[in-house]
Amino acid sequence: MEKSIITKRIENLRRDNEKIAQTLVAMDGTNLEHNADNFKHLATDAALRSELITCRMRHLLYDYTDIRKPEYLTSAALVQGIIIREYPDMFEIELPCLFPKRKQRQSSEYLTDPLYFLLSQYTDSHSVKKYNDCVVCFVHEYDKDLPSRRIRDYDNLEQKQMLDVIAAFILKDDSGMCCDSYNTVALGDADKTRIFIMPKERFCTWLTEQYVD
Repeated sequence: MEKSIITKRIENLRRDNEKIAQTLVAMDGTNLEHNADNFKHLATDAALRSELITCRMRHLLYDYTDIRKPEYLTSAALVQGIIIREYPDMFEIELPCLFPKRKQRQSSEYLTDPLYFLLSQYTDSHSVKKYNDCVVCFVHEYDKDLPSRRIRDYDNLEQKQMLDVIAAFILKDDSGMCCDSYNTVALGDADKTRIFIMPKERFCTWLTEQYVD
């Protein structure tokens, strides 16, 4: 019985991989200049399906091997390129992608689970200050070589789950009384999200530094 369940789950993964391969062929044959909307639809479908495959593969790994979730997800965070930087008066988390849109069929588990276990490992091995009366700044950095129409409204982004993970390790309280949030857009060499946590008195200086070359 267990073998048949594993076989069915693997078959579903194989079919999803085949669909991604077909979508990539269709993307390659799409004229981006004349069919930008179709390319966007195809690329979104492939990206979301890829993330779904990743999450399903993780659960297959946890369920049928002796590899434990914390062990794997800490490694996944490093492979993804999640970076933690700590300064005397500020904490920074760099994510290798932009936040997903709200109400999409995209699972934020792809990012939140690795971040959770990376922060857990980091705070276990470092004496990390928990912030209170602070500002959490989200810098949404877009690839400067791609069209500016990709830039999205802040209220269309899924931030709550990510903030909940950060709050568990870095904040004393994430209520509105103790924690303000700020969003800004930057252009860079690749899509990424940088999250800065700092005392409120540090915010004005930080904000000025963002616009100084």
